Amino acid sequence: MLDIGVQTKNVVYDDCPEKGFALLASAGFSGADFSLNAYLNNTSIYTMSNAKRSPAPAGHELGDAPGYTMSNAERSPAPAGHELGDAPGYTMSNAKRSPAPAGHGFFSQSVQELERFFTPHKTGARSAGISISQMHMPYPIHVPGGNEELNAFLWNEVAPKSLYVCHFLECPYIVFHGVKLARSMGAEAAEWERTLAFIDSIAPLAKELGITICMENLYESAGGHLVEGPCCDAKKAAERIDRVNEKYHAQVLGFCFDTGHANLVGIDFERFMTTLDYRLKVFHVHDNDGAGDLHQIPFTFTRTRENMPSTDWEGFRRGLSNIRFDGTLSFETAPVLSAFPDEMKEDVLRLIASIGRYLGGEATSLMLMKNMPLHDSTTSPIGISRVFKEDE
Repeated sequence: MLDIGVQTKNVVYDDCPEKGFALLASAGFSGADFSLNAYLNNTSIYTMSNAKRSPAPAGHELGDAPGYTMSNAERSPAPAGHELGDAPGYTMSNAKRSPAPAGHGFFSQSVQELERFFTPHKTGARSAGISISQMHMPYPIHVPGGNEELNAFLWNEVAPKSLYVCHFLECPYIVFHGVKLARSMGAEAAEWERTLAFIDSIAPLAKELGITICMENLYESAGGHLVEGPCCDAKKAAERIDRVNEKYHAQVLGFCFDTGHANLVGIDFERFMTTLDYRLKVFHVHDNDGAGDLHQIPFTFTRTRENMPSTDWEGFRRGLSNIRFDGTLSFETAPVLSAFPDEMKEDVLRLIASIGRYLGGEATSLMLMKNMPLHDSTTSPIGISRVFKEDE
């Protein structure tokens, strides 16, 4: 049986993280996708992309991170050369350091400050028996046409500090979004080179910290239609992952398969997952109607009145079996929780966890069946050998 995880957003709050992690454990989860991106959300990044920088007012140095503020009196600037704290192997001179645009000061803190802030989260997860199995780096990592100050801050401050937080929380995987520049640059290959430059900027640190950074299949909007975005070609993704890992002699790059994004652009789940194989490290499991990125509970939408699911969950299950996935099956369904009354939150989480056990359990059953001797009547139910001969 696979471990089951879910986003911490809308469950784990900064004023009492332990309570949220305990709720996850009570609902049947053993893993968590830590929502680091909530501390610098994409809406804020795009809002600030063309804004001029101005000093943050007193009491807002830490930006829009929920549940956390600090007055000017409490905050003191880091000495020159120590902006990223004393974490091993990474230093940044003032010349290279990118100042935080107004409203984004959370990631201007030193690594030591960030570790102090997230210590209750680390303790709460441990107390509840929850493993932080993956997390999401703030995104985008580059705003096309955005101001240089913001883009430099995202690469030089937010990305490396995200890795340090990931390491501190003992999380092995962190997901990032590749740049969306294919149309503006005229070619997908040029877009990949820009994403590769970002990967190269943090891969040495990822290797040192023992973290695998995972790129994710994305979609784009073009002429009112949703089309394939970065990382939607499984064969190319597999080859690129291999090249990067060979370069660094370590598993610094992996893949996150997002079921909702895949459904929006018509990706064949089983084929895509099977092509990626062992490179597929983490998942964002959620559902939609094929028209919008809704992040709903699997099996929510149907294509016909006969109630056939709009998402290919059977193909997903087969894909898990084909690659013998043995990690954490994690759900990216945080928006669902805000649609229900708070009194129903645990019930909704229990439903999500039970769907995870179904999908993971079914995939495990398929693996076990495929490994059984086809003609051994003492271990195989009647008819199994015939079924697999037909499939072959």
